[in-house]
Amino acid sequence: MEPATTAKGRYSQLTSDRSTFLTRAQDCAELTIPSLLPRTQGTGVTLPTPYQGMGAKGVNNLSAKLLQALLPANQSFFRFQVDDNTLDELSGDDAMRSKVLEAMGSMERIVGVQIESTATRAPLFECLKHLIVTGNGLLYLKPDNSLKFYRLDKYVVKRDPAGNLIECVVEEVVHPEALPENIRKIAAASPINGTANRVHLYTWIKRKGDFFEVHQECMDTMIPKSKGKWPVDKAPFMALRWASVDGEDYGRGHVEEYIGDLRSLEGLTAAIVEGSAAAAKVLFLVNPNGVTQESTVSDSPNLAVRSGVATDVSVLKVEKFNDFRVALDTITQITQRLAQAFLIVSSITRDAERVTAEEIRLMAAELESALGGVYTILAQEFQLPYVRRLVFQLQKQGKLPELPPNTVTPVVVTGLDALGRGHDLQNLMQAAQVVKAALGEQAMQRNVIETDFINRVFTALSVDQKGLVKTPDQIAAENQANAKQNMINTLGPEAMKSFAQQQQQGAPVAA
Repeated sequence: MEPATTAKGRYSQLTSDRSTFLTRAQDCAELTIPSLLPRTQGTGVTLPTPYQGMGAKGVNNLSAKLLQALLPANQSFFRFQVDDNTLDELSGDDAMRSKVLEAMGSMERIVGVQIESTATRAPLFECLKHLIVTGNGLLYLKPDNSLKFYRLDKYVVKRDPAGNLIECVVEEVVHPEALPENIRKIAAASPINGTANRVHLYTWIKRKGDFFEVHQECMDTMIPKSKGKWPVDKAPFMALRWASVDGEDYGRGHVEEYIGDLRSLEGLTAAIVEGSAAAAKVLFLVNPNGVTQESTVSDSPNLAVRSGVATDVSVLKVEKFNDFRVALDTITQITQRLAQAFLIVSSITRDAERVTAEEIRLMAAELESALGGVYTILAQEFQLPYVRRLVFQLQKQGKLPELPPNTVTPVVVTGLDALGRGHDLQNLMQAAQVVKAALGEQAMQRNVIETDFINRVFTALSVDQKGLVKTPDQIAAENQANAKQNMINTLGPEAMKSFAQQQQQGAPVAA
């Protein structure tokens, strides 16, 4: 099939490849949070209401955990790493090495402040919910350093056999007033869009070698000054996937892996709810051949005295308690499996009188480690491209210094327990404990440089050292002052005064 010559045509051409994934994603959304990806577009659309809330609870819980893992509060999720050759050059200069580490820590804090001060967490949280449910989401880092999210029905992508993005077309519905004047005139003259207050804007991104080229079109006309070009590793568009499948352009969601349990839970919950409503209905039956009248039962107030025979009146019973019990036991088993799949901690607490906090922590860590592959994908497709692009934009805005090419690069550590600089601190403290236990406290003091150790601890905790940690000059000055004070205390003020005069005169000092 020949590629389309317009962005709108290319978007329509690629929607057929997306249709299967879109339908599956909508099925998953209906069982969890239907508003994430409704089948019908527009405002005020009536959405289906699931009988169970386990799907929505699991999605929100797992999204919150992932958000904390990808963007930990008050902690950097990446670090700047210096290449081995530069480190070898600095190995003999401890002061310069400490300054380099301090400078990299300062740059990390600048990037962290930028992340916290812009609209980053809200769109990322929305994107994570879509990744869990639909398996796909598109993020765009805007020029003001904030993020914008596009759901699956707003874009199409094409990937190479290795899974790398080679083409993307985004469809947006905008007001004509937001477009240039020449595009507004074309839209007003169009018989289709002349009376409409919305028009379709298409953004077409294509990979050419080591660069992405982009332009925007509306009414099959290119938007002036919309053409752009970015290096592949610094592109602002990030097409994310939850789980990648070889040869597929789109990802698969977490919900899709458990859609069987969700459907079973939905059906059983609906049966229990409807059956319980039927069982809760109270219906009196009166024997038509008895002496008790129907009106006597229906019209008599409470505690009234009436003539009649008790055996003439009976209550309708469903007699389905055992059947409900089987369904309820099945619901309990399915709910527990889903709770574990969505990392709900309450699902792992065993039924016992005493359950220790350490036991719960270990079981939770075991469940979270099962999603290590997901963290890896998100690190490669979101965290690393995001921080590269953000650093690139901050350098263009003059908020970060230009880094030497191929010398200082950002590195991301993935996994819930090994994320961010806390992993470095844990390794540092563990190494200190091992050395102390094996060789003793004195060996630790003899062989470890205190200032460098303190600098690394503060860097791992992302604490600004300026004005807090003493510089080598300050330490030397304090040592000299302490030595002088010790001599005064030992020899006395008069002897120190005589000693100073002799030094000024150049006379030899008596032993």
